[in-house]
Amino acid sequence: MTKTAVKSLGEIAFRVEKLEEMQAFYENDIGLELMKRFDHAAFFKIADGHAGHTAILALFDRTADPNNQPISQAHTTVDHIAFTIDLSDFDSEVARLESLGHSVRTTTHAWVQWRSLYLHDPEGNLVELVCFDQEIVD
Repeated sequence: MTKTAVKSLGEIAFRVEKLEEMQAFYENDIGLELMKRFDHAAFFKIADGHAGHTAILALFDRTADPNNQPISQAHTTVDHIAFTIDLSDFDSEVARLESLGHSVRTTTHAWVQWRSLYLHDPEGNLVELVCFDQEIVD
């Protein structure tokens, strides 16, 4: 079997009902850098990515196209999206997000030595902030 040519995540894209609320959440609450805003879309930098291609989160306004009908969460296979943070920021991020009114759930994933916090964006998508913690043992 040959190895895939995939090097990195390129883009995560959501079609959203509430573009303004979603933009505010990912920009202000999650802290992603807004790269470009168009009338019906917002693009955020996640990371530098691979070979000059910036890894991004794209939000497209579903309401701008009448042919794009909403899909209920029961009909999607997406469970959550995750962004990496530094371990040193973990506790302060939990406190900051809770102070913004978010319900935050934390857990550890011992098999990969990850510490994770979870919250929901304004449209109900589960968002994870995750970091490596060498102190976690399986």
